[in-house]
Amino acid sequence: MEAFLVSAGVIALAEIGDKTQFLALLLAARFRAPVPVLGGILSATLVNHFAAGAVGTLLAASINPALMRYLLAASFLATAAWMLIPDRPLAAGARPARFGAYGTSLISFFLLEIGDKTQIATVALAADTTRSSRSLPAPPSA
Repeated sequence: MEAFLVSAGVIALAEIGDKTQFLALLLAARFRAPVPVLGGILSATLVNHFAAGAVGTLLAASINPALMRYLLAASFLATAAWMLIPDRPLAAGARPARFGAYGTSLISFFLLEIGDKTQIATVALAADTTRSSRSLPAPPSA
């Protein structure tokens, strides 16, 4: 439960004033269809963070734990410094949406989240072997 609360807190703080917040407001105003827009946002966020978690898990399995500790500390400090830099809102285009409210929300959110602060935080949290080992059940012994 501790890993979930720390992860949720870090992600929530990183999203305040983020470009994805502006995109959500833009999509809500443009389409005026909250269910498809929220569905697209949720789908894109789940896929993106699942991929980031998988990358973090792979890094944890392939990097020495002592080196991982220093890399995680550096990544958290870099993410903290990056959070102090405000994002700029996107310029709105006047073209009609080809994919509807859900498709436009899914594609734009997924592309906007690549390399975002929250994705980097998710990779770092997934790679933190001390948290993940405490939050996962132990495998059955033979």
